Amino acid sequence: MIRHHDFRHRELTLRSTLHIPDGPTETRWPTAVFVHGFASNRLELPDFVAMSRLLESHGIASVRFDLSGHGESDGDFFDVTITGELDETRAVLEVVRTFDFVDPGRIALVGMSMGGVVAGITAAEVPGISALCLWSPAAVAPFEIGSGLLKGRSLAPELAEKGYVDTGGHRMSPALIEDIAGLDVYGRSGAYTGPVHILHGDQDDIAPLEYARRYLDHYDGNAQLEIVAGADHAWASIPHRTALHQSTLRFLRRHLQR
Repeated sequence: MIRHHDFRHRELTLRSTLHIPDGPTETRWPTAVFVHGFASNRLELPDFVAMSRLLESHGIASVRFDLSGHGESDGDFFDVTITGELDETRAVLEVVRTFDFVDPGRIALVGMSMGGVVAGITAAEVPGISALCLWSPAAVAPFEIGSGLLKGRSLAPELAEKGYVDTGGHRMSPALIEDIAGLDVYGRSGAYTGPVHILHGDQDDIAPLEYARRYLDHYDGNAQLEIVAGADHAWASIPHRTALHQSTLRFLRRHLQR
């Protein structure tokens, strides 16, 4: 069953889609909360929809929401910061725990790309996350942005001329650039002690594999990295996307269903 829910946060509406397995109305299901990537939305390129349907068919509910300034949620992309996205994700989790179909003791986070970075930090800073799955986490971002570049392009000239950087038709603000550049991805993520499953393609030219490997140096033996040969950042083939979804399903069933 699919439902929709509007979260309210700081006078903004964050719109979401809920997938709930069939069963008695009083059932409390294990639940995965999805965090989409930079300038994306709750559909997501590696297909959050198909993943949610797959989980639903195996008795795991899910919540997919649009961060502010993205998708159908309120707000302007120019006002987006990672600090704000972390705050929104925490607020969504707080409400999700109160839903009548959710088992608050069995909640996982799944994050894609920059959403993986947000999910990783959130899991470490919000108690009670049972499992964490990161798809192509963009841990490279603070290092790249901190060096003054975005996908090899210098940020300074455009910032000086326009007051923002045009990234795929979105206005990336100086505040967002500063926020990303100062983000301690590994230090803030490493405090999470639950199970972590990182999925990364060895042909990812957006978030290089070496940055995914570094996560393992900061977790205390509770993380595993699955490298998928030939997969790119968007998991843009049927075999690679199938591998991503099936591996995620196995991980979440192992740690959420008991």
